[in-house]
Amino acid sequence: MRAERQRSLIPRSGLSTSQILFGDLHVHTTFSADAFEASLPILSGDGAHPPADACDFARYCADLDFWALTEHAEFLDPQRWTESRESVRACDERGGDPASPDMVSFLGWEWTQIGSTPENHYGHKNVILREVATGTVPARPIAYEAPLEERFTVTLDPRGLFLELLKRPWLDFANRGEYWDNLRYMIETVRVQTCREGVPSTDLPADCREVAATPDELFRKLRAWGGQSIVIPHGNAWGLYTPPGTSWDKQLVGAMHDAERQTLIEVHSGHGNSEEHRAWRATLFDEDGDAMCPATTADYEPCCQRAGEIIRSRCEQPDSAACSADVQRARDAYVAAGSSGHLTVPGARVEDWLDCGQCRDCFLPAFSHRPGGSVQAAMATTVSEEGEERRFRFGFIASSDNHTARPGTGYKEYARTRMTDTSGPIDAAWSTRLYDTGANDATSTKVRMPEEITITSPHAIYETERRTSFLATGGLVAVHARSRTRDAIWEGMDRREVYATSGPRILLFFDLLNGEDGRQPMGSEARLAEPPRFEVRALGALEQKPGCPPHSRGLSVERLEGLCAGECYNPGDRRLRVARIEVIRIRPGGQSQAQLMAAIEDPWRIIECPHSIEGCRVEFEDAEFPASGRDALYYVRAIQEPTDAVAGAGLRCEIDVTGACSNVDPCHGGLRTRADDDCLAPIEERAWSSPIFVDHKFDPRAASAVAPTRPDQVGRSVESAHSRR
Repeated sequence: MRAERQRSLIPRSGLSTSQILFGDLHVHTTFSADAFEASLPILSGDGAHPPADACDFARYCADLDFWALTEHAEFLDPQRWTESRESVRACDERGGDPASPDMVSFLGWEWTQIGSTPENHYGHKNVILREVATGTVPARPIAYEAPLEERFTVTLDPRGLFLELLKRPWLDFANRGEYWDNLRYMIETVRVQTCREGVPSTDLPADCREVAATPDELFRKLRAWGGQSIVIPHGNAWGLYTPPGTSWDKQLVGAMHDAERQTLIEVHSGHGNSEEHRAWRATLFDEDGDAMCPATTADYEPCCQRAGEIIRSRCEQPDSAACSADVQRARDAYVAAGSSGHLTVPGARVEDWLDCGQCRDCFLPAFSHRPGGSVQAAMATTVSEEGEERRFRFGFIASSDNHTARPGTGYKEYARTRMTDTSGPIDAAWSTRLYDTGANDATSTKVRMPEEITITSPHAIYETERRTSFLATGGLVAVHARSRTRDAIWEGMDRREVYATSGPRILLFFDLLNGEDGRQPMGSEARLAEPPRFEVRALGALEQKPGCPPHSRGLSVERLEGLCAGECYNPGDRRLRVARIEVIRIRPGGQSQAQLMAAIEDPWRIIECPHSIEGCRVEFEDAEFPASGRDALYYVRAIQEPTDAVAGAGLRCEIDVTGACSNVDPCHGGLRTRADDDCLAPIEERAWSSPIFVDHKFDPRAASAVAPTRPDQVGRSVESAHSRR
């Protein structure tokens, strides 16, 4: 029954019938330290959620076809890794007939690399393993490990942190058991010894922590194990921990990229959209490589400028030379502190920062969006090395990155504090303890440089309080698979015949019609001299009915309420309308900001969709391709009619007569926003196809002229972009 419901209603002529299967390849439970922390009472958490909860949620609440457990490897001690493997295997065995299981379970982990500067930051990557059977899984995950000073621009005091953890059971005595469990968890984690370097992975003992400091080491160790895996970068545009100025070029140098394993990239998750590139940057660099604060523009205010304005508002004489000096020092301090810049201004509230650092015209943007780390920037970047031009050829996926063992939370927009990663202090006293920066004088004009800042709470290092306004329900990965089996799903991912959705189960096909071998699907590569011609077919997601369908009764009423918050994936008969198709063309070439802007054409075409129960079907071609002499890639967004979504308006800015954000109403976690306030606002949910890569094949006949383009082939040209909301 599930297979019939999710089988495509718009099959492509000439190809064998395939199914579109939906899954979530990015899921955490309280085996991950940040998830365990968020589950505690002081952060309004709803308690521990082990891997078994993720299995039940994926099967009975979200009704997924597949999912993957991807705990942070840095916190998977030998016992947790063993339990993770056993839990995923048990979940997979409950899928029924292996030839047509109700759900396939994958095992993986997250390599959680964070650097303090653009030069030492590579970002987070999920490793997904093909097999879960005994004997096929590595003895241990591969973690990231580095000194704290290589991760943060400010000082985190480990001794002070440990003392704070010791105090918690006494400060919340009624729930002391949960804090003792958390403390024991941390002690067990730090006791694991790092594996010896120079010893082959297969010869290491099972009870050590294997680490990789850089992507090339990660890829080398994966190859040493010999099994099949896919490595999926994610969150490279998330400014919460990504240093300003981060770019993709260093990840194309040498062995930093493995084109055989690193084939997919996460475009969207419950932590926002990382797709879109923009011209602005949070930090600029002068000819000597020194960081400096960019000017404010009509569409972007750097937070270093906002830091200066907060200080200016505290000056007794705002126009004085002394105040101007304080303002400049505030800008410089913020830039020097990178992702911890908010710590430089004493006593600043979330509201004081307004919407600085945020992408105002992006769809559900990631917090403090870093355009240089965006997916579009990755696809446009090229690096020349030893006579070879290197570039990424990623397929696009989305997932949830959920930390409460709830894969696929985007099926309904409800229960914000349970279906997203929203968390926050339970009261004002805990707010002070968790977010204490060590300097809370909201009248002072004296800022602190990063070397002057020492804190004891990891919650204060990054803007964890402010980022809650950007936590949405999760996205999904859709795979075109020839059957429901593990092998068929893996093969679909391996050939990049996948797409991403912001949560709804939109059906999407994107094909090259005149490929070298005829029709070729999304994710494929071709070499042409003639204009490439494309077809897009899309159907909107099924509207949801309240409650849960009959098959969810595999869980008790109490379990459905506790885990699913009383609501499940429960489709009706009516589909939402796909309003338009947006086509993005990228002609890769270079690394600089100017080169990226020239390479990315978003949107290159917009094609309005008719009102039809048969969905949207359009064709277009690129008549400019033959004469351009350049390789190109194309992908599409299927944009659905507006519907309300959790955290749809981000910081909920009040816009003044100049068009600037003059006040914000953030969606806090914990005490400052009501638990029943889902911060709903209308957005245009969407699906992103994987690109089709069309390399240029020189044809002297085509190079001399460009054929005219018919309107019915390309839709209408874009003069002004649609609203991304």
